[in-house]
Amino acid sequence: MVVLHPLSNFIDSNVISTSPDYYYEGRCPQSGELLRLPRTQMAETIACGLMQQLKSDERYSSEGKMYGILLVELPSGEQRILKAFSGLLQGCSEVSGWVPPIPGREQIALDEARTLAQLDAIKLELINLKQLPQRQQYETLCHEFDLQWQQLSDRHRERKQQRHEKRQILCDESTGVDLTVILEQLDEESRQDGIERRIFKRQRAEALQPLKQLIAFSDARLCELKRQRKELSRQLQAQMHAAYSVMNFLGKSRSLQQLMPLGLPTGTGDCCTPKLLHYAAAHNLKPLAMAEFWWGASSINLDKIQGKFYGACVERCQPMIGFLLSGLQERQRGGDEIPIVYEDEWLIAVNKAAGLLSVPGRGSDRQDSVLSRLRHLLPEGILLNNVHRLDQDTSGILLLARDRQTHRQLSQQFQQRLVHKVYEAILSGIVTIDKGVIELPLWGDPQNRPYQQVDWQRGNNSLTHFQVTGREEGYTRLEFTPLTGRTHQLRVHAADPKGLGIPILGDRLYGCRAVANRLHLHARELCFHHPQLGETLHLKVKTPF
Repeated sequence: MVVLHPLSNFIDSNVISTSPDYYYEGRCPQSGELLRLPRTQMAETIACGLMQQLKSDERYSSEGKMYGILLVELPSGEQRILKAFSGLLQGCSEVSGWVPPIPGREQIALDEARTLAQLDAIKLELINLKQLPQRQQYETLCHEFDLQWQQLSDRHRERKQQRHEKRQILCDESTGVDLTVILEQLDEESRQDGIERRIFKRQRAEALQPLKQLIAFSDARLCELKRQRKELSRQLQAQMHAAYSVMNFLGKSRSLQQLMPLGLPTGTGDCCTPKLLHYAAAHNLKPLAMAEFWWGASSINLDKIQGKFYGACVERCQPMIGFLLSGLQERQRGGDEIPIVYEDEWLIAVNKAAGLLSVPGRGSDRQDSVLSRLRHLLPEGILLNNVHRLDQDTSGILLLARDRQTHRQLSQQFQQRLVHKVYEAILSGIVTIDKGVIELPLWGDPQNRPYQQVDWQRGNNSLTHFQVTGREEGYTRLEFTPLTGRTHQLRVHAADPKGLGIPILGDRLYGCRAVANRLHLHARELCFHHPQLGETLHLKVKTPF
């Protein structure tokens, strides 16, 4: 099957190069380096050539979907084109001339066929249950009985009024035995009306109850089928995501489940971007530029415009791009590695670099972190969880647990203030006292996160011991021992006038004006009780400044 196409199939002549207006980009899970692949003018021109080919066949216009092209360079230096479609094309996952789907589907083909057959059977039964003839019969009978009841009620109401009027007249005009007899006759008429109403209600119930029970049974079956359908779909998606495996340009493969452990939207792995980049990596092709566009009818929900270029979808593709592009721009950057301070089968402690997040943040540009890197690098890394966090700009010891029980037990030690922590810092001025205690209430303004401030009404108590270890050239080196773990606690305790009144060197957020290449705050020591070994661990790393 021919997948690589010459440029002449899409463009007639060379295209004048201009600056790209869009990049497919993501951070390498290992190094954190921002990797980018442009959508160039040539890529868009090639894509327009593909649009002309699609335009000539009406079948493509009736089935709206994303299409993509990837301009690649062969080992020989020649340039070729790969083209891909999202999902299925006219019901097929493999079509001659197009990049094949990501490997893995064949591993679950039998299970997929069986599950799809079950889903089709459920769909048919759902339709039959929703179109059950007894539903219409029940509605029709209810309507007829309501009309009859209304007529009966109106008639009885009129007769009751007549009896009431008769009683008033008789009581005024008649006496003796005649009055008693007539009143008894009126009471009997009232009783007969009541009997007629009860007979009607019984007849109504006898006619409707069997239908009502059947409909209730059908509705219960509908709920159960929908639950089964949801569970079958979830199981199939999980199987597919575990089986689907993509390769990057370092030659490393990961399943979709490993790449997106927090959950994968439906259709993940079937888009153009992962198809094109995986194929290029697996066949030793160097990507130069890529472009994706919508072609065909657009659904109301998607609201796509035919012929318009779109970037990578945020939910399904963007989280994978950093891994997929890894290896395109190989650089020796040993400082991006995460040194391990201590590890065993229950926990791991690393020496986090300044500038690296402890855990992924919000947004595609804040996914690189200690946790995300270790989850990709270590066997069973997907089970790792941070026990505590360090600020992005703070370096030092960070503790992670390898199982839930260890995570819970270590977290309890932090919450109960049983963990001994020592930080080393350089302040951008001279502290005149040698040691002391700082106790201040800290509050974070929701409108100005992550900035913290001293607030005596709303703040949470925070407590820190400090010890000066040296003074030199207008700076002070000291050790902080925090007894609480509030956000930015040491930074505020250093900078606030009610604390030391001197910000940490490099802490621009809290007022440092001195020139510095980093925040001079380092988590140097961590001492805690190992929950599984039953012994005290005292970890210590060298301060890098």
